[in-house]
Amino acid sequence: MSSAPTTPRDLVQAALRHEETERLPYNFMLSPPAERKLCAHLGLDDADAWIAPHLYFYGCSDKPLYARPEKYGPTITDQWGVVWATSEFDRGYPLGHPLKTVADLSSYEWPDPLAPRRWERVAASAQQHPERFRVAVIGDLWERANFLCGLDTILLALRERPQFVHALLERLREYALVTLDRIAAHQPDAVFLSDDYGLQRSLMMSPRDWRCFIKPHLLTLFDAARRRGCRTMLHSCGCVTEIIPDLIEVGLDVLHPVQPEAMDVLALKREYGLDLTFCGGLNTQQLLPHGTPDEVRQEVNRLGRELGRGGGYILEPGITVQEDVPVENLIAAVEAARGFEG
Repeated sequence: MSSAPTTPRDLVQAALRHEETERLPYNFMLSPPAERKLCAHLGLDDADAWIAPHLYFYGCSDKPLYARPEKYGPTITDQWGVVWATSEFDRGYPLGHPLKTVADLSSYEWPDPLAPRRWERVAASAQQHPERFRVAVIGDLWERANFLCGLDTILLALRERPQFVHALLERLREYALVTLDRIAAHQPDAVFLSDDYGLQRSLMMSPRDWRCFIKPHLLTLFDAARRRGCRTMLHSCGCVTEIIPDLIEVGLDVLHPVQPEAMDVLALKREYGLDLTFCGGLNTQQLLPHGTPDEVRQEVNRLGRELGRGGGYILEPGITVQEDVPVENLIAAVEAARGFEG
């Protein structure tokens, strides 16, 4: 057992060093409706201050993650030319894909990764919450290709137009590299790539295709992050069990959000717990929306004991907490995480 870390940042860093600690590092992300419900129930002005998560995320974009219809109208277009349906409840979904026809990339007008509008709030954001483990979001690769082309189109292109997919992912990697280089100047503790590869029971492509089209770009990005003194964090929903050895090989430090509905998180801990830190594990499809507060507390404590053994674990719901989660269950999860003593 290591000596007690003094700040949330220290606690997360100990977890990444695979040191077992008495307290449990945790993180909770809430959708706007879930946040409003929590604030109304507790009489809060700031849900984040009450939750006091150990991670702090910041990044750069000209489109808000949650664009509410009453402010932005029924649609909003991001810097990539992707038209999104706005939503009262979540991040919405893409309606218009600028590369829907898989046209020659030379005709596509690429956004400028250094556009001042992207960066106008980054310096101030990077200075907030120095007591937390600060994570800089650098963008996406496969996920962005999906948004640009549409999922059906990009999956077909793996077979029918592989050179197009290679060229598109190379350009997206370069965009992310420029972002990484600029944002690393603000000295984040880690950089974060959001890049969904998983379905509920498998990858959305073959492991062979993932290794061919995506793995080399992750290696380049993670190497660049390490050279700048940053840890690496990858978000992928769904089942990615088949490629976890590859993720370790390319230098991933933290896998997020580790959905227990899609993967056996205890088996992952046994198999890869010495090489990878897992962030997630708390069931959001059944337990949080349909369980009781006592069941939620019991599961938080079980995860803390089982996955926290030997370090390498940060507790978090398996996906952003939605409005369907009873506020009593959310409170139980946060209080159990906050009060956990291993």
